[in-house]
Amino acid sequence: MSYYRDEFRLKPDLIYLNHAAVSPWPQRTVDAVSRFAVENGTLGSSNYPDWVETETRLRERLSRLIGVGTTDDIALLKNTSEGLSLIAHGLAWKSGENVVTSDQEFPSNSIVWESLSRYGVLTKKAALNSAKSPEDALFEAVDRNTRLISISSVEFGTGLRMDLERIGAFCKKRGILFCVDAIQSLGAIRMDGSAIQADFIVADGHKWMMAPEGCALFYSSPEARDRLQLQQYGWHMREVLYDFNTDSDALSNCEKPGCCSEIPDWTTAKSARRFEPGSPNMLGIHGLEASLSLIEEIGMEQIEKLVLEHSRFLVDAVQAHPKLELITPVDPARHGGIITFSIKGNSLEDMHNKLTNKGIQCAVRSGGIRFSPHFYTTAEQLEVAIKVLQKTIS
Repeated sequence: MSYYRDEFRLKPDLIYLNHAAVSPWPQRTVDAVSRFAVENGTLGSSNYPDWVETETRLRERLSRLIGVGTTDDIALLKNTSEGLSLIAHGLAWKSGENVVTSDQEFPSNSIVWESLSRYGVLTKKAALNSAKSPEDALFEAVDRNTRLISISSVEFGTGLRMDLERIGAFCKKRGILFCVDAIQSLGAIRMDGSAIQADFIVADGHKWMMAPEGCALFYSSPEARDRLQLQQYGWHMREVLYDFNTDSDALSNCEKPGCCSEIPDWTTAKSARRFEPGSPNMLGIHGLEASLSLIEEIGMEQIEKLVLEHSRFLVDAVQAHPKLELITPVDPARHGGIITFSIKGNSLEDMHNKLTNKGIQCAVRSGGIRFSPHFYTTAEQLEVAIKVLQKTIS
């Protein structure tokens, strides 16, 4: 399994523990994007049929990654926020209905629901630490007017891993729509989409999937998909994709009085492609497809095993130091790839600057320092990071 380390060619003095922000690309992804750029610069779109084949492979890989649906259920969007917005502003809301989310969400999974206040829709943020379990906190916020629950698979700041199967079963039993922001788990932790029974799964590829920014997964079940009203239109969302003979051309030759004022007769795609109004991001598609090819070669079982081993190591190291206090839950069942901790008597900003100056790439989130190593991070790198951390604590 050591061969995959050759895929990552970071500078030797850099220990990258910030995959929960923006991940470095594997070398095959660098090569794929470079080849695509050179090809486009020398041949233009001469090989467009090959590009479409890459796009098809990407949809297949994404469907396998989330463990549910077919390529018809996968749309390729710009980012997580776009996907959440399609849901929020695609549903036909009634004044008085509400959405339940949490107090630990990234702004994307809060702002989009709060924007519905203009329609009289309330966003309820459950305090995840206020009940016996985070899931119970969500359930206690639900009432007869709850239309949808939207939650992150792993919380971006605390690293809390949610029990998606339990939430999905709760929603299914009560006829509540279930939306998962999976950006902090896909590529790090296995997902069984059938088991979690989500109506929507959304995730950009630039974190744990290790791909370029600007290309995102949007999964919708067929039933949920039909409940969304389209807000964007264009050539790419039609059922007949590459027929460019428009109805407006036919209407312009029509001699019947009043006929040309009628609405053109075109059909929206039955698949999730209906949410892709215009030309696809082919550069991003080539990058994400290449990154997922590596993930599939290694296997999500092995990747998850390594990610969780790293998390356990960091948790143990934090708990062993008298000035470090764990923010991430101790329970291994609640771990993803994010471990966050506070430092007693030390400025977080100062500590973050010291760590980054020593080559430890990390972030400040949720009142602590956030480490997020990926599967290819070595045990030696983690040991060095902890030693540097210990030496910088005053």
